Amino acid sequence: METVILAVVIAVVVLGALGGLIIGSRRRKPLPPPPPAAPDITAPPAEPHVGEEAETPRDEPRRTIEEVDLPGGSAPVAVEEPPTVEAPEIEIPEPTAGRLVRLRTRLSRSQNALGKGLLTLLSREHLDEDTWEEIEDTLLTADVGVQPTQELVEGLRERVKVLGTRTPEELRGLLRAELLKLVGTDADRTVKTEPEDRKPGIVMVVGVNGTGKTTTTGKLARVLVADGRTVVLGAADTFRAAAADQLQTWGERVGAYTVRGPEGGDPASVAFDAVKEGKEMGVDVVLIDTAGRLHTKTGLMDELGKVKRVVEKHAPLDEVLLVLDATTGQNGLVQARVFAEVVDITGIVLTKLDGTAKGGIVVAVQRELGVPVKLVGLGEGSDDLAPFEPEAFVDALIGD
Repeated sequence: METVILAVVIAVVVLGALGGLIIGSRRRKPLPPPPPAAPDITAPPAEPHVGEEAETPRDEPRRTIEEVDLPGGSAPVAVEEPPTVEAPEIEIPEPTAGRLVRLRTRLSRSQNALGKGLLTLLSREHLDEDTWEEIEDTLLTADVGVQPTQELVEGLRERVKVLGTRTPEELRGLLRAELLKLVGTDADRTVKTEPEDRKPGIVMVVGVNGTGKTTTTGKLARVLVADGRTVVLGAADTFRAAAADQLQTWGERVGAYTVRGPEGGDPASVAFDAVKEGKEMGVDVVLIDTAGRLHTKTGLMDELGKVKRVVEKHAPLDEVLLVLDATTGQNGLVQARVFAEVVDITGIVLTKLDGTAKGGIVVAVQRELGVPVKLVGLGEGSDDLAPFEPEAFVDALIGD
């Protein structure tokens, strides 16, 4: 009995102890932290001032948006108008009649050496074999060519033998007659731009890079406009970026429309479109500027032949003008031969004849191709392209 009572007492004590521990742990549990107080906002420091304004800023009354007086209506907005592009002023080219005569002084300055040299040799009292050899050398140096030189010397020998005594006037007349015979006065040097059965006339301009081909095309447009013709230009030189721009500028100066294509495009397509446009516009002449092809590049020369064939789907070409740099001398004849094999050359344009060119190239290139020189370039001016006139040319050679 006592054992049972002791066990009960122990159990009560244990349970009491456990209850005290639980209550104590509950009392020691920390309370949740109080909510944070609102942070103090520190005003930014005032902007520094200078002089009298260097003081602590004071609170000043501020007006609301409703209290501010606003201007009536919306303020006008200034709109800049795009700049107007003025159309280029149309120039009136110099008439072509007698243009070579007017440029004779410029021509004679560079070509007079040939005529003066021959006259000096022919004026010698005794014309022995050494003198005739000097005459031949003078002609060959002037790029006249071997065969034409022999013909000229033989003609001079016979005329001098018959003439006997030789005054300066007689020598001048003698030399003039022989040079005219060599240059040729019976060739048709008209640039064919007026076909009888249709419109427009079609002219294709070909040549090697650097001969002044695009410039010559633009100057030829001026020559035609000066003669009262209407012109469309075809910029078929699509391989040179500046060529189409250059040709268009030439056209705008005289009121000629320019047909052009994308850079690197098909030249034959541009040429075809130019002739088509010329027909629709009813102009008198279409001038087609082709790429300056190196005569050593067979593929490029074949492409030039393609341009010719495509254009002739509209109508036959009336002129194929080959532009040659007169300063290249006999080297220009190599170019002429290759071009003549690809397209049928109908006329020659000699540029830079006012520089270091030698007048004999006129004779040599005509003999080489069997076609006449029709135009000559005598300077950098817009109206320095002139129809070739044999009499004026020979007079410039021998001087006054």
